[in-house]
Order: sequence, then structure tokens, then C-alpha cells
Amino acid sequence: MAVAIYPGTFDPFTNGHRDVALRASELFDELIVAVFDTPAKSLLFTTEERVGFIRNSLEDSANVQVQPYSGLTVDFATDVGAKAIIRGLRSISDFDNEFAMDMMNRQMHSNITTIYMTTGTEFTFVSSTLIKEVARLGGNINDFVPVNVAVALQGKYSFQ
Repeated sequence: MAVAIYPGTFDPFTNGHRDVALRASELFDELIVAVFDTPAKSLLFTTEERVGFIRNSLEDSANVQVQPYSGLTVDFATDVGAKAIIRGLRSISDFDNEFAMDMMNRQMHSNITTIYMTTGTEFTFVSSTLIKEVARLGGNINDFVPVNVAVALQGKYSFQ
């Protein structure tokens, strides 16, 4: 059985993330959306909230699991028996950082392959950071995040 992970902080989970996850799930027997619980950045949502958003957003995808993790992504991939790490790219500028991580991962676990997937063109400009900023300022984010995430963002920023 071919297993892949799609790791990230997903704070919040966007329709661009969902697009990559759904397409990756068609390529593997099992896809684990791996929610990193201890990034070196401030988070708006707890790990449990982020896991819940993603589970709700991908509930119709039978071969997708959502799991939190800590530590090195490549170690998590090995622990769950994954052969691939899916990385979403929005633009060419994303590639530099992703490439460096891939090279480090290969040094640690050469049997794990990184697969880069571009998001759908309608989501190339969408980032979690941008979504949070638009939401904080009261802008409409409904086209860019799943409904449950839009509701949660509205609750965090207290606007209707």
C-alpha cells in the first residue's frame, strides 16, 4: 500500500491546501494530512482545532487521515510507513525553501521521496498568512477557505 503524508501547520487550512490534499489522495492508497503541532511561529488555532477543520473539510475522502505530529517531518513519515512527502507550491519562490528541506530530508532518510504539487491556479495567491490578515480586517474570505474555517476565523476576529 502506497502511503504519503502532506505536512504543514495549516493555520488555517485553505482551499489551496484542500486542493493539493484531494489531488494527492488520488495518487496514493492512503494520504495522511500531518498537522505540525509545534512550529516556531505563533499560531491562531490550536492543534486540535486545525485537525478538526481538516477532518471536516476532507470527510468525504475515504483514504485521507488527519494526524497531529511533532518532531521532524521525515521521521514522522518513516514512523507511519510513508514513501512520499507531498509539498504544495504556490509559486516558484516557494521552491527554494522546499528544495533545501528536501535535501536535508534525503540526508536523514533517503528512502522518502518529496513530491511537489502546485495548487490550482485560482489559489496561487492564497496563503494562510494572507487569509488571516484579510479576515482580521473584516474582508470576505469565503472563496478561499472551507466554510468551517471561515466561521472559526469570524469567531476569532469577532465580526459578522
